[in-house]
Amino acid sequence: MNILFVGDVFGSAGRAIVAEHIGHVLESNAVDLCIMNGENAAGGFGITPAIAGDLFDLGADVITTGNHFWDKKELLDWIKVPADSHDRPRRIIRPANFAPATPGFGVYEGTLPTGQTYAVINLQGRVFMQQNDDPFRKADELLRSIAAKVIFVDFHAEATSEKVALGWYLDGRVTAVLCTHTHIPTADERILPDGTAYQTDVGMSGPYDSVIGVERDAVIEKFLTGQPRKFEAAKGNPKMCATLIECDGGTGRASHVRRIMLGE
Repeated sequence: MNILFVGDVFGSAGRAIVAEHIGHVLESNAVDLCIMNGENAAGGFGITPAIAGDLFDLGADVITTGNHFWDKKELLDWIKVPADSHDRPRRIIRPANFAPATPGFGVYEGTLPTGQTYAVINLQGRVFMQQNDDPFRKADELLRSIAAKVIFVDFHAEATSEKVALGWYLDGRVTAVLCTHTHIPTADERILPDGTAYQTDVGMSGPYDSVIGVERDAVIEKFLTGQPRKFEAAKGNPKMCATLIECDGGTGRASHVRRIMLGE
């Protein structure tokens, strides 16, 4: 079974570069399950129902998010669907360790046309980020109720130490822990000893002539002056960053992991 995870889709440049490449990447790699992180897809901050629909149309089976989940309020009403739904609003998820009253769901369990079952879990880190419930214990809680062997985790976190720690903590219990949020792809993809694919950050699908997606002059000026600046999504040098995982559908163990970066 082949799983493709597309890193944080950032703004219109990110959406365009994904649209340019996703079709041939899915086809040439015989991808069975496609997951995208879309939390920055709307101008770099949040995602709207319409943009989520566009990503689903491009081939996403599940969309994960992160700390910008609430930035577009119209999304919060759109995802108010029953837990057992498999419609598109149910297949966009937010970190499971957000406060229990937060709209939406932190895990999606689905079945592919082949009959293969799978689960996608979204978690968010706590180091240098807003305070959430413990992602380690939340993962334990969720795994107790998931029957599928193929389990994918998007860990949206700032600190590399926290990301690496969760990878080791879940090794052998999930198929993959692929991390997002810092928008810079890391070269540490590997299969951990007990069969879990891991990468500290898949990277951004968006404009790389920027500061993690934002027009660089505004960010540099803020560093120089300490004064607030309005951030705008950049457009230059877009690249699609993704990671491809090959795994055994019967055991959930990963056997191969590969980074992908494609430009215009």
